[in-house]
Amino acid sequence: MIKSKLESLAIALLAAASLAMNGEGGENREQTLRIYTWSDYFDQTVIENFEEKFNCRVHIDYFDSNEALYAKLKTGAAAYDILTPSSYMSAVLWKQGLIMELEAERIPNLVNIDRNFTSLTNDPGMVYSIPYTRTVTGVGYNTREVPPEAIGSWDIFSNSKFSKRMTMLNDMRETIGAALKFLGFSLNTVNPAEINAAARVILGWKGNLAKFDVDDSKIGLAAGEFLVTHAYNGDVALVMEENPDIGFFVPLEGSSIAADDFVIQAISPTPKLAHAFINYMLDPEVAIANMESVRYYMPNPKALERIDPELRDNPAFAVDEGIMAKCEVIWDLGEDNPAYIRAWDKIKAED
Repeated sequence: MIKSKLESLAIALLAAASLAMNGEGGENREQTLRIYTWSDYFDQTVIENFEEKFNCRVHIDYFDSNEALYAKLKTGAAAYDILTPSSYMSAVLWKQGLIMELEAERIPNLVNIDRNFTSLTNDPGMVYSIPYTRTVTGVGYNTREVPPEAIGSWDIFSNSKFSKRMTMLNDMRETIGAALKFLGFSLNTVNPAEINAAARVILGWKGNLAKFDVDDSKIGLAAGEFLVTHAYNGDVALVMEENPDIGFFVPLEGSSIAADDFVIQAISPTPKLAHAFINYMLDPEVAIANMESVRYYMPNPKALERIDPELRDNPAFAVDEGIMAKCEVIWDLGEDNPAYIRAWDKIKAED
């Protein structure tokens, strides 16, 4: 009996060792790659092709703000492989040890990244993050209901004509940043008086808002429920496909421009597969499919030169360079972040 138990234990240990050897990127066991990302951020066929190529399953969960992503990771309960935070949040995650240093040798398609683009990121050396998309925040609007004279400025959110049919992003830095730009301040200011002034502006606009939101606002804009939405440019470009009466502008005061990154969580269950996923996404053919599906600009010159010309000319995809010059990258402000948190808490709490 004792011998039998020892033999069974030996067999079990051998099996466990075999599974460990075949774990990541192994050929004998199907794995699951877990992704935490924004909604509508990958072409479905691209995901299916990756699953087939790497004999794996891809499980995707969604967040609607960088702060929601951060809060979930800080609980320690979420074990993902791939995350797609904005660059300033990537820097926060890196400083707090929540993401890992990347192994560049596992990502040969890094050669396809436009190195000039990395100036928009907090990690120009691509030590812990790889740029995936460029986002520009602006305003989506219904061209049938919103006259031309009403568009152009962030001040549109003070227009009571559209009361309760407008939304702003449920994102602390983006929304406070909109008010800062409206007031002529930097959206990276650390001056408490300027941050508080921006909070007062948002509180004034809040009376006209239906809510602070991201994903439902896209649906509501397409359906005509909302007439004006503070939104990411690619999201509005997608809505334009569904509803030709939708327009987009970046306010004349300027806005935020950002890189959303690929990063790998420090406790990734399958880091080799995660590196393979990033490498796959940087392939020009894959980048073309993703851009034409999700409608966001990607810093992949070989892909950009071959995308659909109609997409390349869409003002919600290729934002005017003159407007872009007025935009700023959101940076991590370190010990000054609490000033924004306090202002945001006040905005959300007051009726």
